[in-house]
Amino acid sequence: MMQRPQRGDPYRLWLLHGWELLGWAVMGLLALITVLGDVPAPQAYGSLALMTVLAAAYALVRRRPGAPVRVGYAYLGLLVAVLGTLSWMRDGFGALYLVALPQFVLLANSPRSALASSGLGAAAVSVGGTLREGWSLAGLAGNSLSSIGVYAVGALAVMVTPGALELRDERARLRAQLASAQAELAEAQRRQGAAEERERLAREIHDTLAQGFASIIVMAEAARSGLDADPGRTPRQLRSIEQTARENLAEARALVGSAPAAGTDAGSVAATLRRTLDRFTEDTGLTVEAELGDVDCDQPTRIALLRCTQESLANVRKHAAASTVSVVLARRPGAIELEITDDGCGFVVGGSCGFGLDGMRRRLAEFGGELTVTSSVGDGTRVLVLIPEYSEETT
Repeated sequence: MMQRPQRGDPYRLWLLHGWELLGWAVMGLLALITVLGDVPAPQAYGSLALMTVLAAAYALVRRRPGAPVRVGYAYLGLLVAVLGTLSWMRDGFGALYLVALPQFVLLANSPRSALASSGLGAAAVSVGGTLREGWSLAGLAGNSLSSIGVYAVGALAVMVTPGALELRDERARLRAQLASAQAELAEAQRRQGAAEERERLAREIHDTLAQGFASIIVMAEAARSGLDADPGRTPRQLRSIEQTARENLAEARALVGSAPAAGTDAGSVAATLRRTLDRFTEDTGLTVEAELGDVDCDQPTRIALLRCTQESLANVRKHAAASTVSVVLARRPGAIELEITDDGCGFVVGGSCGFGLDGMRRRLAEFGGELTVTSSVGDGTRVLVLIPEYSEETT
């Protein structure tokens, strides 16, 4: 087992990498000398081909820091074979074993493996040099002594750098964990964004299309029941149905495209709410008392106020059995206030109030706004919307 990294291990790791880069620089210099020098063609082409194959294999291994251990050992096997072959082909190329020592240290999985693989490299260089010079015990002894001296340097490097190697592996693991965490975070953000978009679309559909279709159904039923009792009112109801259908179509186009939502174009929010209240009075026949101050605001705030008004009026239409609705829009210190009250049957506030009110709360929360619903059975309902205003002075 490798020892715990010490304070000097990063420095030792830096020395190993520097030594490694120096080795490749020396190999590049030898390749250049081979190309420019007077070297017989077989030795020149053969040594250049071996160095090219070794460099390509090294690049592949270093580009895959998280590759299985066997990949590193496969490269070390190739390195041993190339060093032995170069020593056999050309005089002086056995020196490459010295500059290649850091690779045995950095690519082996343990100090024992580094010692074994670098020992094989020393043996290959000794045998290759002996075969080039002509086989003899004296030649083998001389080549072996020089290789053993270089091997001793490699063994020393292995013994003093296990902590540095562990630090290297730990950094590789941390990089892999960081990449995995970043991928998981990106996927979580993508899922959250998709969920938020689904929620937004559901809220918009509920506040626009669903309410419009509900109004069409109510008006169609009223028109059908009034064909005999009040036929003069039927054309007006059909016009309301047609207008609501056209508005729903515009809302649908706005949801799937970039067109602005119906009724949310630039202008005072009071004018937008006034058109909504007039349509509500025409469709339901209820009395609407409105005090709409001339409040200017940006389009997102105007849309929020309009949707809250539409949702409240839809609830009045469906549940309140009211005769009068009061709507007050005013600017208060630091906020815009919208109050909608009715004299209907009321309800017990608490628990889940349905998708509509929950959607209103989530919509207002995007602006830092608040929704307060006050009601009790038999006493009507009061909906209060507060949206803070942020001026340049307060920001």
